[in-house]
Amino acid sequence: MPSAVGDRPFFPPLQCVQIDRIACTDPSAYALHLARWDCRSLQQVVVEQAIVGSIHYTTIARILAAASLQPHRSRYWKTATIDAPFTTKAAQILWRYERVAWLYERGEVVLCLDEKPHLQALARRVPTQPMRPGQIERHEFEYKRHGTVTFLAALNVYDGTMWGCCLEANDHEHFLRALGRLVRRYPRARRLHLILDNSSSHIAQDTKAYLASHPRLRAFYTPPHASWLNQAELLLRAFSDKYLQRFDSPSRQHLIDHLEASWPEYNRRFAHPFTWSWSCRDLYTWARKKGTVICTKTYATVH
Repeated sequence: MPSAVGDRPFFPPLQCVQIDRIACTDPSAYALHLARWDCRSLQQVVVEQAIVGSIHYTTIARILAAASLQPHRSRYWKTATIDAPFTTKAAQILWRYERVAWLYERGEVVLCLDEKPHLQALARRVPTQPMRPGQIERHEFEYKRHGTVTFLAALNVYDGTMWGCCLEANDHEHFLRALGRLVRRYPRARRLHLILDNSSSHIAQDTKAYLASHPRLRAFYTPPHASWLNQAELLLRAFSDKYLQRFDSPSRQHLIDHLEASWPEYNRRFAHPFTWSWSCRDLYTWARKKGTVICTKTYATVH
């Protein structure tokens, strides 16, 4: 039987390629119900297919490593259709990010809104043990649930400040009540540009009717699978890192009180405009690289 020394298995190149090919084939092609390959499963199939007489699973691992194959790993992705509607919606948002200071000087404010739904109020069954020299902070594995809270955050893109509101339910009725409170915070603004994703509460008929009935409000929705264009996601990530990770709540109301007290403190201590460098020009360059038909609007007309 061919042996392996170090990281280079002594198998003919053709056999190594055949092993790589099996690893890149779905197990169902070999009448197996496996969800994914591992080295021991590949070892069995390679021998059953008479590619080699015998082989050790560690040799299989070295052969895969030599070909940069990792059957134990995977990742998710979202497929965005880079077409004219996509680029039009994205360009409308990016146009505002590029000109946020100019709009602000004209009395127009760019606001990004996003929810953090179903935040769980969790309390550890045993109090957390604080860190000490030579010992990190320790948390009891088991916990009690005390309900959930939906937290709506709005980011003022110009100065990076946030506004937060706890919603009793994640639906259009409660969203509109919160939106009314947010709008009243900008009585002197000539116009509010709202950047929203496509969640059900944002695209509900009642929400669109409300927006249409208020001339000061202009809503811009991120394209499908492009919610990353909404800077409120950056805000919620930063806010959660500082105020929600490792936070215990003995009750749902305790979590609500914590959220209501935390976002003003975030503004005092940490708020700053996010650095956003992706522009309309970058969008069109990226879309051309994708090789799809895109909208050819000029920068002057996307707004």
